[in-house]
Amino acid sequence: MPKAKVGVIGGTGLYDIEGLTDIEEVDITTPFGKPSDTIIAGKLERVEIAFLPRHGRGHRLSPAEVPSRANIYALKSLGVEQIISINSAGSFKQEIKPGDLLIPDQLVDRTRGRINTFFGEGIVAHIPFAEPFCPALSQVLYQEAREVGASVHYGGTFVVMEGPAFSTRAESRLYRSWGVDIIGMTALPEAKLSREAEICYAIIGCVTDYDSWHERNEPVAVDVILNTMCQNVDAAKKIIKLAVGRMSDKCDCECATALRGAIVTAPELIPAEQKKKLNLLIGKYIS
Repeated sequence: MPKAKVGVIGGTGLYDIEGLTDIEEVDITTPFGKPSDTIIAGKLERVEIAFLPRHGRGHRLSPAEVPSRANIYALKSLGVEQIISINSAGSFKQEIKPGDLLIPDQLVDRTRGRINTFFGEGIVAHIPFAEPFCPALSQVLYQEAREVGASVHYGGTFVVMEGPAFSTRAESRLYRSWGVDIIGMTALPEAKLSREAEICYAIIGCVTDYDSWHERNEPVAVDVILNTMCQNVDAAKKIIKLAVGRMSDKCDCECATALRGAIVTAPELIPAEQKKKLNLLIGKYIS
């Protein structure tokens, strides 16, 4: 099986990475099922990366159907230590315009019914999540976005809704009153699972619309989103190409040790089946 240090999760409109060499398709089955699609492993700027289309090629999976546990576990099994995630988003700020990019530093979870942890069934872990995105990786993405000439904003709160329907005007106005910056459907549970897997995770938020609060605009429409997303995807690909060559071998952050002290269950009481199932994640802490 090939190895990769950097993972890229492609969102709407980003189903492949140009410039990959030494390409190998990897079909993985995890204890949490199959990932969204076959993982494409290869080299980009001489860096080993693994690319996974979140919604599957051809966009077959709705946000709530994405097998996030399988996706993150599969990337971890390939050796991935840092994940760049591409997410489309609506904006709640006039100055954050459709076509802009935003590198968020905070999250608000408005999803429901999604499994957002690897743990349970006899083992409990409470990860620190005050800073949900890796600050070091986020800074790299921001700097490279500026270098490619993108209109990019650093910092901001990403509220994650359940979907698949877009917000009502009342919901959109409510979120805006909270002071959040952008809204999307797919940053969670990926961010939480990545932290549990001790993988650095950061997002390129691709702004496609003004959500439903902006009465001067028509309500959010899929065709408008897709057209704007195409422009954003071109910038995202350039950013990824630059970023993978400039990312540190080791991030100066706490992501890689997030489980240290987080597992509260007495080791002797953890079911053997769960120890085996989660060995990839907990093996260095619990034998």
